[in-house]
Amino acid sequence: MSRPAVQTPPARSPGNASRPTLQEVRASGCITFHDVVAGYEHPVMGPLSFTVRANEVVALWGPNGAGKTTALNVIGGAARVFQGRVERSEALRISHQHQNPLPVSGIPLSGRELLKLTGADPAVLPVSLQPLLKRRLSALSGGQLQLLQVWACLLAPVDLVLLDEPTNNVDQEGIAHLEAAMATARHGRSILLVSHDRRFVEAVSDRIVEVPAR
Repeated sequence: MSRPAVQTPPARSPGNASRPTLQEVRASGCITFHDVVAGYEHPVMGPLSFTVRANEVVALWGPNGAGKTTALNVIGGAARVFQGRVERSEALRISHQHQNPLPVSGIPLSGRELLKLTGADPAVLPVSLQPLLKRRLSALSGGQLQLLQVWACLLAPVDLVLLDEPTNNVDQEGIAHLEAAMATARHGRSILLVSHDRRFVEAVSDRIVEVPAR
């Protein structure tokens, strides 16, 4: 039998042990999972409970196959909820960086045009990444494309950013850029991320939600 997910840290005090109401969720601009069991043709995740509040960075952590990506897909509308419920602001704006890279082969799209599609400001891109703006996405390395994908979602004018393995194929310099960008981008938006890089997770997150194997 599966165990419910555990949030660390901290535990809520006894006087505040109840979960937030829908009115509180809407007021704070956060999203809450209440014992959510989700998947596709059949359940692959859950029960999972956690809350992401405004201006907060939360990471989902757990073994392969636990359903961390599925949790992001529930929010993005690509996974089915079998049990439980998800509460969110009615006006919640979301950007979603998917784990798999964009299929850019044969598409005449530049880095600048990618950022423009999400409304991200290219002016705040680090100097070392500025040359990527002029290049076609199909000509970039896996790490370069990954950085631009993450940047396009992270700096979009949204309330909640979903990042699925943002450090895949990214070197240490690129990861340092991402950490700095997340420290800045978190002001005015929330971030929910999945990563197998524990050091990165601990460096950028306010809380870590443990997602157990189902």
